[in-house]
Amino acid sequence: MSAYVLIHGAWHGAWCWRRVLPGLRAAGHEAHAVTLTGVGDRAHLLHAELRLADHVADVLGLIEAEELPSEELVLVGHSYGGLVMTAVADALLRRGGAQARLRHLVYVDAVTPHPGESWSSQHAPETVAARVEAMERDARRAMPAPDAAVFGLEGADRDWVNRRQTPQPGGVYRDVLDFDAARVAAQPRTFVDCTAPALATIAVMRERVRREPGWRVVELATGHDPMVSAPQALVEVLLGCQGG
Repeated sequence: MSAYVLIHGAWHGAWCWRRVLPGLRAAGHEAHAVTLTGVGDRAHLLHAELRLADHVADVLGLIEAEELPSEELVLVGHSYGGLVMTAVADALLRRGGAQARLRHLVYVDAVTPHPGESWSSQHAPETVAARVEAMERDARRAMPAPDAAVFGLEGADRDWVNRRQTPQPGGVYRDVLDFDAARVAAQPRTFVDCTAPALATIAVMRERVRREPGWRVVELATGHDPMVSAPQALVEVLLGCQGG
């Protein structure tokens, strides 16, 4: 049995995994979705000082509270959640010592950082400028949510996501992540490339994982929110990530 921990991306919350959790649990696995501080059902905790370290602590706190063994963990990070997941993996591996292992890291159309990079590092200058400007206009330094149509969602799915999205804590946008790249890269890793339509801000990442060794790449012909638009296909990918 594996223990899946699902980490959402920007503007989302644990709610976005609602269509995925039942499939993982029906297959006999433990599955948890965490809401990061300041968004989703924790939007009331949004404030100007929230940082990447707070979101990392959110995930580590869930793992500790649920007493999930690291060797059973399949960490799943969507979009910005890939940055959070990498930091969580690094922390768990450091704590566990030389013999520590994680079952799998799954980056769902996600940020796949190098040491010294932030969420914003590989974004186009105009994207960074627009997001920073939006933060500076907001007393809580938050970035407003985009229309879910940019994630390739339409109709009821688009409306469902638009109703639930909340402003994203802006303090996490340019926080630099330092981690042991070799130890993280030694874990089994899968990148889920959502190709129809392909989100522009993930372009560098989808090229990176095809260029660097150690990556398994799976393509899904759906948009950036496959947990909404193609949940069964995503469940099948996740169930295939039981090890190396």
